[in-house]
Amino acid sequence: MNTTYQPEHEETLDPEDWDLARGLGHRMIDDLIDYWKTVRDRPVWKRPPDEVKARFHEPLPEKPQGMQQAYRDFQDLVLPYPKGNIHPSFWGWVDGTGTVFGAFAEMLAAGMNSNLGVADHSAVYVERQVISWSKEMLGFPGTASGILTSGASEANLIGLLVARNSVANTDVGNYGMGNAEGRLTLYGSTESHSSLIKAADILGLGKEAFRKVPVNENFQIDLGALRAAIVRDREQGHVPFCIVGNAGTVNTGAIDPLDELAELARAEKLWFHIDGAFGALAALLPEYENKIRGLSKADSLAFDFHKWLYVPYEAACVLVRDAEKHHHALAVSADYLNPQARGMAAGPEPLSNYGIQLSRGFKALKVWLSLKEHGIDKYRRLIRQNIHQARYLGSLVEASQKLELLAPVSLNIVCYRYNPGGFDEDALNRLNQTLLAELQERGIAAPSYTVINGRFAIRVANTNHRSRREDFHRLVQASLAIGEAILCARPAEAVV
Repeated sequence: MNTTYQPEHEETLDPEDWDLARGLGHRMIDDLIDYWKTVRDRPVWKRPPDEVKARFHEPLPEKPQGMQQAYRDFQDLVLPYPKGNIHPSFWGWVDGTGTVFGAFAEMLAAGMNSNLGVADHSAVYVERQVISWSKEMLGFPGTASGILTSGASEANLIGLLVARNSVANTDVGNYGMGNAEGRLTLYGSTESHSSLIKAADILGLGKEAFRKVPVNENFQIDLGALRAAIVRDREQGHVPFCIVGNAGTVNTGAIDPLDELAELARAEKLWFHIDGAFGALAALLPEYENKIRGLSKADSLAFDFHKWLYVPYEAACVLVRDAEKHHHALAVSADYLNPQARGMAAGPEPLSNYGIQLSRGFKALKVWLSLKEHGIDKYRRLIRQNIHQARYLGSLVEASQKLELLAPVSLNIVCYRYNPGGFDEDALNRLNQTLLAELQERGIAAPSYTVINGRFAIRVANTNHRSRREDFHRLVQASLAIGEAILCARPAEAVV
């Protein structure tokens, strides 16, 4: 036996002083509660100054600095300069707000440090129950399968992977895309999320395999154009395999005609996947039953908990109607992972056989505890509140002579611009780019942006449980005041 290495003492990363650690932990929680409680008193966003950014170029620490100094660095360098999405006036992209108890759940999950890929332990059953609740919420059968993911991007990738392997005319799962007979193609509207294009690339199909189908005046997929694209591809020897429907597009919140898409997919023997990153959860509202009733007919469905269920990042889910196809697409046998008759590996089917990750964090705990804390009915009320707030903002825009609505408010997204009249489209685009930057840099509000029919739009996506009507009124007033100030300071053609 080699006994050459004999350290003076064996080390650990546990605290040397547990009481000191306890005191710091209590202080961190107290500081966070104060931070949440006073969120309205701060700007929604503040750019990190150059001297702070420079601190992130310091060399790798060789010697210990200790917990207290490390926490001071967090307080000085990180906490004052957040993205801002816990703020009541943050409506950028489609970022969720998080909750207090959800953050506590993250602490508990980190404390347990569970790896959910393999083994029989309680965290696995928590995730399995969250998946069961998800099926119940969204009308999927109890026999369906699912797995929690980092976000809808990963959930979309898994859904399309199962679709590709299930519908392809050869076993591409085992033999690769080079063995496929003809180019595989899939279809979604021009409003589809970029993650679907990226998924097509990752799956070896190529970005161009995702056929972007035109939309109608309500930004919904054009069914006639979709049918024509499928026919055209088949005539050219390609192999259509999947239709993607949008339950709430990222640009405008438009909901595709999901029922009709489901019928078309069945008739054409194609997989039907729905990207419902945030909009799928509108299915919880009875008043959206007709608009979104095709949701339960999907072969696979991707959605986020960290958007419209306000769970802290990261937490999303993919549901797959046919559990056997889901398992077949992702399960891999290995001697060190195969189930055993007894012991730790004698539990349920490993979650890793339904997803991309083997090492998997305990993201299900914050979903499980949050649903227990509030109950699904409160989430229904908050989703409905966000939709009504978006409609209120839309009405304020329409009531103003100098603001212009650029798309119908079909869900929780409002796209508008400042338009005082008398300027061409290029000038208006520059003007609104400047206006948006002013809103953000002054810390007043944080919408994001998109382009609607060539027109730069200030885009408000409301998945914020802290927002009030007064916040949207303030946004409108600030948009008008800043727009007027920009025009008074310089002509629109000079705005950059």
